[in-house]
Formats: sequence, structure tokens, C-alpha cells
Amino acid sequence: MKIISWNVNGIRASYKKGALQKIFEEDADIIGIQETKSTPEQLTDEIKNPQGYISYFDSSKERKGYSGVAVYTKVQPEKIIYGLGKEEYDTEGRCLTLIYKDFAFVTAYFPNGGRDEEHFQFKLRYYELFLKHVKKLEEKYGTVVFCGDLNVAHNEIDIARPKENANQIGFLPIERAWVDKVIASGFVDTFRHLHKETVKYSWWDQKTRSRERNVGWRIDYVFINKKNEKKVVHADVLTDIEGSDHAPVMLEMK
Repeated sequence: MKIISWNVNGIRASYKKGALQKIFEEDADIIGIQETKSTPEQLTDEIKNPQGYISYFDSSKERKGYSGVAVYTKVQPEKIIYGLGKEEYDTEGRCLTLIYKDFAFVTAYFPNGGRDEEHFQFKLRYYELFLKHVKKLEEKYGTVVFCGDLNVAHNEIDIARPKENANQIGFLPIERAWVDKVIASGFVDTFRHLHKETVKYSWWDQKTRSRERNVGWRIDYVFINKKNEKKVVHADVLTDIEGSDHAPVMLEMK
């Protein structure tokens, strides 16, 4: 099974650039999309119904052109869960869960937290509620794969300039500690599991053209619960695919 996760930074713009089509050409079984910045009503049939896929969308309810996630899947799931079950955290369209016969799949777009202190605290609360969500899924369904833009670089290897960003949101100790907590609770960062020393980034600041210099952050992940880590065959950051300030991340599992 092949899974791809990608923050497209606007799904309509991604389609116009031809970038979304490149992801479909990767022939993944499941594609998790973040930051669609659209509602389904705003999308063409070509975006909503690409050949071979069924699509599901969770969009921002109050703020248009903001946030939003989607999943493209070749196999119809048995159940869809929108959000995390609490309205305060679900109005921005940040999380989709698909329940299949043998496992649960989750894609999420985590808050950035950089707007102000209130929004940063919202991000921290979102982290905790999300972890409870995936742990409950594990208890009920056994195998869980979750992916998305977590908006945090875990360790120094995951960021080009760790010292300069030590006090920046996205690399603060309290945020990094949450990733530690996720791993301690029984989930595996599939890329780092296979590539202990590999330096690859998944996001670059567009304003400073940092992608050209590869001054980036690895803030996009695919996790699987630890008891299934032996199923992980391949994991990568698809840096050759452009069209967003993020690169797609990929997992292949048996």
C-alpha cells in the first residue's frame, strides 16, 4: 500500500499548476491533502473526481479560503469521521479520518500557532486532542496511519538552522516535546525510522526563496503505530514534486 501526504497550499492553485495531477500519477492508494483553501462547491469535477479515486473533504466552516483537508482513496472506506469531535477545534476543517476494514487512516493540518499567544495555546490543545483521537482509533481498530502538516520540526536534523530557530514557533521545546510524546505513546515517524541520519526537508519559506538553497524544515510526516512498524517498506520526502511551499511525503507498507 502506498500513501502520500501533501500540503498543497491551495488545491485549486495546485491543479492550475499541474502539480496535483503529478500526485495522482504517483498512483498512491490513499492521498491525504492539507490546506485545500477551498470548499467542495468551489472545486471542478476534475479536482473532486480524478479517475480511479473517491474523494472526501473537510473545509473551514467560517473562514473562506483557509485551512481545509481532503483525502483521495482508491478503496471506499467503511466510515468517515470529520474533525476531532469538538466544535471549537473542528470549524477550520483540519482533520479527516477514514475507517477501512483493517485500519484507520487520518490526515490532519495542524494549527501554525504563530498568530498570537491565544492561537499558540489553541495549537497545543489541538495537539493533545489529536493524540487522544489516534490512540482511541488504535484501541478500536488496531492499525493506525496518520499523516499531515504537523507544523513542528522534531529534532535538529529536521531543520536547516536549529540554533537560529530555537525560539521560533514550530521548533519550540514544548512543541518538539509533543512529538516525543507521540512516539512514546507508541507511534513511529516512518521517514526517520528508515532514514536515521538523512537530511531532507518538506517545507521552505517562499518569501526568502529558501527552497533554492534548501534551507528548510521537515514538518510533514507519516506515522504508523509501533506494532506495525515492520510493515514499513519505504518512506520518503518527494522533493522533486513542486507546486507548493511543501513537498509531499510518502509511505509504502506491506
